[in-house]
Amino acid sequence: MNKGKGYIAWVMIMAIGMMLAACSGSGSGGSGEGEQLPKAQKALKDLEGKVLSTGPYGEKPTPAEEIKLTDDELKEIKGMNATAAIVMHYGGDDWSRAQINALKTRFEEMGIEVIATTDADFDPGKQVSDIETVLAKKPDIIISIPTDPVATADAYRKASEQGVELVFMDNVPDGFKQGKDYTSVVSADNYGNGVAAAHLMASNIGGEGKVGAIFHAADFFVTQQRYEAFKKTIKEDYPDIEIVADQGIGGPDFAGQAEEAASAMLTKNADLDGIWAVWDVPAEGVLAAARQAGRNDLTVTTIDLGTTMAIELASGGIVKGLGSQRPYGQGVAEANLAGYALLDKKAPPYVALPALPVTGENVMEAWKEVYNQEPPKQVKEAAAE
Repeated sequence: MNKGKGYIAWVMIMAIGMMLAACSGSGSGGSGEGEQLPKAQKALKDLEGKVLSTGPYGEKPTPAEEIKLTDDELKEIKGMNATAAIVMHYGGDDWSRAQINALKTRFEEMGIEVIATTDADFDPGKQVSDIETVLAKKPDIIISIPTDPVATADAYRKASEQGVELVFMDNVPDGFKQGKDYTSVVSADNYGNGVAAAHLMASNIGGEGKVGAIFHAADFFVTQQRYEAFKKTIKEDYPDIEIVADQGIGGPDFAGQAEEAASAMLTKNADLDGIWAVWDVPAEGVLAAARQAGRNDLTVTTIDLGTTMAIELASGGIVKGLGSQRPYGQGVAEANLAGYALLDKKAPPYVALPALPVTGENVMEAWKEVYNQEPPKQVKEAAAE
């Protein structure tokens, strides 16, 4: 996966630059447009290789590429015949499937058997039940993303007290201390992805106009970072853009709720230039609302490169850009950190992968970086049309 990364990064930056330059004739125009587009282009380039987010407790990020296991360490881990469980908050999207795929692939290389994979469907109560069910199987490791940091804390505490090694995705249970209660937490640069989505929005509406924002109405650390980053970047870098409507959605029907929110925004604000959605599933709802309203001129940006977003980007649809996580790489890092725990090897508290700005110009290469595989057939067909 690491081969050619420098080239891929170069291709992505060049493609984004070309896209932004092409945007000079789009959007609502205005006297500030000539200044805003180069600003967005430079800001996106400056994101390369950086992590703007801090950890759940303000921890400094450690790059995921630094989390490695030697051949001797791998040999030692294989001799342990360890077992692992993957306890997800939700398993029905591309992001979750990529992490599960990476975890299973890397665990197989490490000689670790995955004995359970669960999906709480965003229900904290079900996740608590899932943890209890998993603990009965006596795993050595649990890789998990807490649906709610408070409601699930006691269940994770029980796992920790039973000697299970815990590695978290994105979120950490309330009151847990790294190095004592859990090994580490792995995340994307969610703040950086929110910044990228804001710059892509600004570049596509010409540096001025009115936009709406659909955010995650839950106490969820990483989605809060995205929303804060988007709002702050628009406010501080693009004074001629106004966020005139924002609406939180709680799920579990994130696409349906986002469609309702977007429809209301478009009805109330006939001159709305764009809508930002907190991740790709709510963005699908925004697409449905825009099409229902006949708003093919709307600009949509979001976070995460799901299949629907990739098709939109490849076909030149109304999704003009997004900031993507790198879920496959996150899964590999989580598995390696589980190895650290088994070896009693000191682990950093917060491990992160940099944001990845994606546009129609670089979506095919970005897919390979995000998922460690070729784009799906429908994305290739959309690009060829």
